[in-house]
Amino acid sequence: MAVSTVAPDPDVSVVVIVYNDQDRLPTAVGSVLEQTLRNVEVVIADDCSTDGSFEVAQALAAAHPGKVRAIRLPENSGGCGEPRNQGVKVARGRYVMFLDSDDTLEKNACRNMVDAADRTGADLVSGLCVRVHTDNRHGKRTPWYPWLYRSTRTLDSVAELPDLFVFDTLSTNKCYRRGFLLDNDLAFPRGIHYEDLLFSAQAYLAAERITLIPNTVYHWNVVQKTAVKSISNRRGEISNFAHRVEIHRRIDAILDRQGQDELKLRKDIKFLKHDLVLYLRELPFLDDDYRHRFAELARDYIQDFPEAAYAELDKIHAICAQLLLREDWTDLMPAIDALLNRGKIATPLVERDGRVYWTGRHLEDPEMRAVLDVTPLGYHAKRLNQMFLRNRLTEYTVHGGEVTLAGRIVNPLHTIPADAELSAELEFKARRRSLQTFRFPVPAPRHEGEAVTWRAEVPLARLLRPLGIIDDVWDVRLHLTADGKRTTSRLTVGAVDLEDARSVPVRPRLTRLMADRLEAQVSAKGHLAFRLTQEGKFAQAGRAAVERNLHGRPARAAKSAYRKARAVRRELNSGARKLQVYERMLTRLPVRKGTVVFESHLGKQYSDSPRAIYEELRRRGTPVTPIWSYAGDRPSGFPEDAELVRRWSWRYLKALAQAEFWIDNQGYPLRLTKRPETTYIQTWHGSALKRMGFDEPGLRMLSEAEQRAYQQALDRFDHFVVRGEHDVRTLARAYRIPEHKLLRTGYPRNDALVRARESETQDPQALRLAERLGIEPGKRVLLYAPTFRSQPGGKVRTFEFPFDVEEFAARFGDDCVLLVRAHYLNRLTLPPAVAGRVIDVSGEPDITPLMLLADALITDYSSVMFDYALLRRPIVFYAYDWEEYAEDTRGTYFDLLAEAPGPVPRTPDELFAALGDLAGLRVKYEARLKEFVDKYGEYDRGDAAAQIVDRFFGPAGEAR
Repeated sequence: MAVSTVAPDPDVSVVVIVYNDQDRLPTAVGSVLEQTLRNVEVVIADDCSTDGSFEVAQALAAAHPGKVRAIRLPENSGGCGEPRNQGVKVARGRYVMFLDSDDTLEKNACRNMVDAADRTGADLVSGLCVRVHTDNRHGKRTPWYPWLYRSTRTLDSVAELPDLFVFDTLSTNKCYRRGFLLDNDLAFPRGIHYEDLLFSAQAYLAAERITLIPNTVYHWNVVQKTAVKSISNRRGEISNFAHRVEIHRRIDAILDRQGQDELKLRKDIKFLKHDLVLYLRELPFLDDDYRHRFAELARDYIQDFPEAAYAELDKIHAICAQLLLREDWTDLMPAIDALLNRGKIATPLVERDGRVYWTGRHLEDPEMRAVLDVTPLGYHAKRLNQMFLRNRLTEYTVHGGEVTLAGRIVNPLHTIPADAELSAELEFKARRRSLQTFRFPVPAPRHEGEAVTWRAEVPLARLLRPLGIIDDVWDVRLHLTADGKRTTSRLTVGAVDLEDARSVPVRPRLTRLMADRLEAQVSAKGHLAFRLTQEGKFAQAGRAAVERNLHGRPARAAKSAYRKARAVRRELNSGARKLQVYERMLTRLPVRKGTVVFESHLGKQYSDSPRAIYEELRRRGTPVTPIWSYAGDRPSGFPEDAELVRRWSWRYLKALAQAEFWIDNQGYPLRLTKRPETTYIQTWHGSALKRMGFDEPGLRMLSEAEQRAYQQALDRFDHFVVRGEHDVRTLARAYRIPEHKLLRTGYPRNDALVRARESETQDPQALRLAERLGIEPGKRVLLYAPTFRSQPGGKVRTFEFPFDVEEFAARFGDDCVLLVRAHYLNRLTLPPAVAGRVIDVSGEPDITPLMLLADALITDYSSVMFDYALLRRPIVFYAYDWEEYAEDTRGTYFDLLAEAPGPVPRTPDELFAALGDLAGLRVKYEARLKEFVDKYGEYDRGDAAAQIVDRFFGPAGEAR
């Protein structure tokens, strides 16, 4: 009986395409031959290379008979699509994958994808692609849209996951059932670039089942520093954009035929946000002819996009798109600069009718007026030292070792007065951190129309001494000071031609063999930078010698030692190591008697009850050592006579480990244990309307271990301050605080409110605040303090008024000032039209002086209602979304609408009507306010801080 010697069909055929890439082809093919799934074949499709690529392919086929085959196209196709098509035609595998000759497969890619396909019956399996930056010294690796691949999932239609269709348009990180490709006649388009986009769209839409796996399958090797750009990166060629638009039109036609309106909308949004931006960033460096042709192509395609697509754009994106459609290059170039550099103010701006606009042109068009309205971005509300201004380079010339630079800094809304005293300096700084910085004075910057202009002749060759080798890139900044306030800008290159300018000679400190010139270049965000280059006669030999030394044994040992030292430093400052040292060492140190660590709102403020206790200790002269925690890099507003420690720093941990007292209003880091010798006084930060702690469904849904860890953090409290029995029934129960830990003293922060209610004179804090805010004597003051609002998923968002703030200013602004205090996690911007009548006080660290100043409070569901009620002044509860708030998963402890000690308007008209009769509200709700205070704050008697200091630090006048 004869035994068959016919080899079984491969599980996978990997089509490797190549064109003039003979050196890297063996590595790509090797990554297939080394797959842990052994039954894999390689089909090398050579696109008629002119180097030795096909000969290399033939040699690989000869070396691996039965595993590697090589085919060659009769003529170059000009793209990646046709070689793949030809490879599929000769493939024998049950599945097909694609690989480019400069990339590699992860060693388990074929096994993981075939297993998933066989298990789920998928027509198409897709895995994670990782971009490997091969010329990055840190080994940078960037996952390609990793959120799509967090877990294994199978889709019956790509419409179930539009992001997959829109974002992952690669063909190379996928495994296709070969029968699926043949049955659906799926092939790459010929003679056009961006073939992946169309092929992937067709494959996604045709697949009856798609499986995603959370495994890395493809290594996309990226070379940033290359003179020859890949096809997709040649965005200065108009044909490149024309091909992209044509591919998108073809995809649109398919989506229209299939009625995939949602996918079409998502794709349109992505085109505006991503594809278009790739080309916009090149426009400042291209000529007028290119710009016009580009605008025509873009206009023909995007002008018919639905309004819903444009509605998804942020402000600067929308401005760029609309200015491009109108070919307004004057206003578009600054907009592109702002698009690439978020937060940059790139135009002088225009104020009209109390609103701020990107430009004064096009405002006669109502639609463009809305697009150009940048009031919500808050440019007008920034101080000079908070501004990132556009500084357009207007001159770059080189004379020997001297560089002449000149620029024009935008002056938005004349923020820099015409008579301001100006000074400036240029800064050249090595891009690698902790290296050198050189500064040069800029003589006589001056006002010129809507800008500040400057010019400097910088002797770079004489004064700038780079180290060489390790500081090859240098960035340039200009520091402008006006009347003592400084702003820093980068130099936007724009239309200035750097190509014809000569490089500057320099003398590196380490060696001139690797570099002896500084060459101007444009950074990724359009700014002027310099790179060290070599132009001397020893260039090639010297560079080769240095490279040998850099990669020799001594150099490798030195670099290894440096990397180890840096890793040790990182590890020592890691959270895990800090916790370990805190537990094993710092808590073994002796307790420092009299040391008190204060913290308010996680270190963000000097405020609230911890501040009141601290100030009571200071008023008495109690001999304690106070330490205040602060968050961020620069503490502001904290007392000068206390030690300050940055939250989570080593000094912070040491202070907590040795403190006799912890006093805060929210919670020290949950993972830090408290030693028995330390007394933890938790003052908390407000009574509760919404359910808290273990009353929250979300907390009850945590695992048993997570709940236990949270309870251990709560058990650190030795004392918990309450202001009424409502807190005992709600907060204390929700956080499982036992009775013996409760301090029924009231909130120390509220002592000032109780005293103000009983006093016949206005509080000095309130008077000082009114003067600082510029509030005229005799004007009524309203405080608007709503609760925190978040986007779905808990994201921070810009605060949006639930009423027309400009209408409010018009109706009440003559005799009334509205103070707006948004939650610190919400961003607030007021239009210029309400200046002086509506004031943003969100940055005030302590709300107590604001309450003392206010004649009435407007809130919704904020806990400020419980505190302000102590003043017995009118409260208006603007509950425009009560049902949404009360009926969410957390729920509330009581019905505010039934118990509110003030009117509860539900519409703007009802709100304005209530505010128009504050005197009547005071009389009407006086009894209800007293009942409310008695029920929710009966322990707030004005002596809470004194009670706590008496109990834990001794009565007034008594030494500890």
